[in-house]
Amino acid sequence: MTIIGIDHVQLAMPAGGEEQARRFYGRILGLPEVPKPPELARRGGCWFESDRVKIHLGVDKIFHPATKAHPGLLVSDLKTIIARCRAQGFDIIDDAPLPGYERVFLSDPFGNRLELMERLRDMASADTADLIGRPAIA
Repeated sequence: MTIIGIDHVQLAMPAGGEEQARRFYGRILGLPEVPKPPELARRGGCWFESDRVKIHLGVDKIFHPATKAHPGLLVSDLKTIIARCRAQGFDIIDDAPLPGYERVFLSDPFGNRLELMERLRDMASADTADLIGRPAIA
């Protein structure tokens, strides 16, 4: 028995924050919202999923944002996402360089820390091939 991957990332949010979540995760970050199963929808929250990323936001009655622990989200066109976030009033935090990536940190509307990472061009083709389980084509 081994772990073979991550199905989704669950982040907490306060009750009633669904519209803020939709604006941020859906409109700013571009993740499509998918319906929660009916038995789970009663709890509140939202799910955002693409073919490669699943972020579920669940209501925590005693909400505390995750200010250190965070998902590292791979993105394309980091500069455009940064511009959209800044235009909506989100602070972007630069951090120490990480070889092979351009990256920034920001907080979602609830204060949860997120890392947005874009692979540098010389690393992108090899890393993308690794993600889908095929060798890179040189």
